[in-house]
Amino acid sequence: MMARLNILLAIVLLLSCFWLVRTSYESRHLFVELEKAQSQSHELQIDFERLQLDKRAQATPLRVEKLAREKLRMFNNSPAVTHYVNTSASGVAAATQGGQP
Repeated sequence: MMARLNILLAIVLLLSCFWLVRTSYESRHLFVELEKAQSQSHELQIDFERLQLDKRAQATPLRVEKLAREKLRMFNNSPAVTHYVNTSASGVAAATQGGQP
């Protein structure tokens, strides 16, 4: 009877050892994954801050005006210069010299 109890206790001891080794391995594996996720989160936060800074730099009034002049060929409106706009269908001038119709 005592031998059976010793064998049973030995089996329980071995099973608990295997369970302990497995849970230790899983906890180390999860800890490594957590460290990777935190590192990635930190890198993403740095990228987000850099993009926010780029966004603010791109939206400055001087930069917008420069792009409007260079790429869109826009300019400041002045009463000394009159530009005519012809519609494709009727050919009617939208603006006239000196404000006269």
